[in-house]
Amino acid sequence: MSDATSMAEDFASGRSDPVQALEQALDQASRSASVFISLTAERARREAEASAARWRVGQPLSGFDGVPVAWKDLFDMAGSVTTAGAAYRRNAPAALLDAQSVGLLCRAGMVSIGKTNLSELAYSGLGLNPHFGTPHNPHGTDQPRIPGGSSSGSAVAVAAGIVPIAMGTDTAGSIRIPAALNGVVGYRSSSRRYSRDGVFPLARSLDSLGPLTRSVRDALAIDDLLHGRTQTHSARSLKGQRFVLAQQDVEPAVRNNLLSAVAQLKAQGALIEERECPTFQATLDLIKHHGWLGAFEAFALHQTLLDSADAEQLDPRVRRRLEAARALPASQLIHLTDARRRLQQQLLDDLDGAILITPTVAHVAPALAPLENDDDLFVNTNLATLRLTMPGSLLDMPGVTLPSGRDAQGLPTGLLLSAPTGEDARLLRAALSVETVINV
Repeated sequence: MSDATSMAEDFASGRSDPVQALEQALDQASRSASVFISLTAERARREAEASAARWRVGQPLSGFDGVPVAWKDLFDMAGSVTTAGAAYRRNAPAALLDAQSVGLLCRAGMVSIGKTNLSELAYSGLGLNPHFGTPHNPHGTDQPRIPGGSSSGSAVAVAAGIVPIAMGTDTAGSIRIPAALNGVVGYRSSSRRYSRDGVFPLARSLDSLGPLTRSVRDALAIDDLLHGRTQTHSARSLKGQRFVLAQQDVEPAVRNNLLSAVAQLKAQGALIEERECPTFQATLDLIKHHGWLGAFEAFALHQTLLDSADAEQLDPRVRRRLEAARALPASQLIHLTDARRRLQQQLLDDLDGAILITPTVAHVAPALAPLENDDDLFVNTNLATLRLTMPGSLLDMPGVTLPSGRDAQGLPTGLLLSAPTGEDARLLRAALSVETVINV
């Protein structure tokens, strides 16, 4: 499958055009169960026809003019309901305006084809949704497997070849997890890198935005467009680039693929320190013993909903998780907030300019049916799936997950590159170089 950069090159050469690309995307989307909550075909056709006209006269609005993009159904699109994957929001008023990020990519000429599915209220790392269905991981050929969440539909839309780019959000791993489980690239930005205006929230101090793509160069291009700039990026030599490899307790295939990728980096001259990252480990321990900061923020956001009759419409698993924070003491929140600030500062000293390498998820995508039928299994698997991405979220580390290989059944595994908050540009450049070296 080609990435967005290759697609745009085809537009420029006349080998394809935005209308043709859109119609193919809409056809695939309409035949893909539960990947999209809604399609915006009328809007998309207007945008694609305008883009095709610009390409014909050699005046594209950007290098990605005409490229189809899908949006997790937390992003407002004018004239569409933002459901947040929740049944109680099906009849909410349609958005009057595009979210700022939607508007920016629209003004760059990109074609918005619709809203993708997600875990209800973005509050699960597994991607199950009893209201709008659960999109199946396209790599699960033996049996239906989870897509990962919460940006489930966005990941599947890219992995299945429907669109080359889909936007997601990440509060505890919701871009990185589904990207890894579906074998695509996922970029979680530092939380303040992009405007969240017009994006339905979950935990305001932890929420971040980012694209799921087929290449790092596409993620870099989206970053440029969201900042109103155009740049040319090329991979740099890895010679002398420093990384810290913090191994974790993971499935054999995840570990073996990670170590194979690291060996390829070493062969290109990268300097790999194989050691524990004390800050990362301390953050894992903090979350394990003192809870999740996002639980406090999500409950505060949704308390009115939980106290209303609409709470009966929630997925019982999501409702129980939200309610679990109701009785948590304020002292716990204060402890987590103070520890977060201290650990963020400690991370700078700990990494000292290096990029952190960890597995993205400790396992490949599990089977869907057992998780639908066993609430205890759902809870335990959700925690296990989120475990390795939550520290990066608490520390507000930008992260790029890259495909690292497959297991014996062909299920993808992921490698996660992370850096201290605000160091997105440096991380993306490093990820571009790493991607060119890893042979998967």
